Amino acid sequence: MKVLMDAGPWLPVPPLGYGGLENVVATLTTELRRRGHTVVLATVGESTLPADGRVAAFPTGRFAELAAPYPQVTGVAHAHAQAVVAEIGRHAAAGAPFDLVHTHLEVVGPAVLAALGPGAPPVLHTLHWDLRRNAEFYASFDGGGRVFYAGVSDSQVARGPELLRRQTLGAVPLAVPLPEGPPVPREERSDSVLVLSRICELKGTDVALRACRAAGVPLVLAGPVGGQPDRAALDAALADPASPVAGYPDVRWFREHVEPLLDDGSARWIGSVSGARKDDLLRRSRAVLFPIRWPEPGGTAVCEALAAGTPVVASPLGCLPSLVDPGVTGFLPEDEAAFAAALRRLDEIDPADCAAAARRRFAPAVMADGYERLYAELLHRSSLAQAA
Repeated sequence: MKVLMDAGPWLPVPPLGYGGLENVVATLTTELRRRGHTVVLATVGESTLPADGRVAAFPTGRFAELAAPYPQVTGVAHAHAQAVVAEIGRHAAAGAPFDLVHTHLEVVGPAVLAALGPGAPPVLHTLHWDLRRNAEFYASFDGGGRVFYAGVSDSQVARGPELLRRQTLGAVPLAVPLPEGPPVPREERSDSVLVLSRICELKGTDVALRACRAAGVPLVLAGPVGGQPDRAALDAALADPASPVAGYPDVRWFREHVEPLLDDGSARWIGSVSGARKDDLLRRSRAVLFPIRWPEPGGTAVCEALAAGTPVVASPLGCLPSLVDPGVTGFLPEDEAAFAAALRRLDEIDPADCAAAARRRFAPAVMADGYERLYAELLHRSSLAQAA
């Protein structure tokens, strides 16, 4: 099968730190190619993932611009989509068309690809987000029997509007590469717990800070703020009178609700991490925290933590109750006080149980199996629509 895999223009594949969507694309692309599929990757120029071809509208990721107001950023997604359309046309003209396009570009991906008409390849669009964010689009978009959706959890799809649910072929839980070897034993781990995510109000970073302070547990925050990868980048942007960063909502929230609780000792922000440093943080932290305030659709970072054998303490929202087995792989506290209490029980969780659950549920082969089933269903349904 020949697939055009569209990761969007925001971050390289694999990402250099933060980037759940891009990690999913990297994991799926690698496994599909291992199975003999041809995969051309639509991404940015700095991506390093091996593929059977690459198309990019931009040399580097545009993630920092994503935090800007909508009028300043919408053209980025459309410029990327135009490069995808041109790639589809080139392959068709050469007599080697794509069997399907798998796009991960929110809203713009399915909308632009649907406009190509019935002669274009069928499209599967993976939904990586809280569907309330673009509710009017999902409530009204009709893929015409050629563009369909894939969810990343059953709970995500269930919250979607009726028209979206009718065009969803199924939900495929996320997967991550599995580390080699056994997890680090409890006694060899650090005293710190970890938050590995974009730092913002929806992720509940402030809840993690207060709960850790109440429980007397050191906390490391690893992730970007308003598109800025670390303290140096944020300070430089804030010092520049021409930079719009000071007005970004995530930056304003960070300065008001997170920065006052940091002390470079028991609560530290270390910025985005990647590669061996990220792997080591995951493997040696006592737990990874997800005190989210939104219905998490997929939970890539949860899968990464459990694959490293690291317990998860998370709010019971969205898909997280389907990923965490309370008392076995972590805890699902209902409020901030319960979060602090759960942090005092981390020694009850065996890292080996976390790693075993991840191997069983979040292996790349499991996700690829799911997408191969959806690809077959996509081709079947689109052929029926074309024949009608």
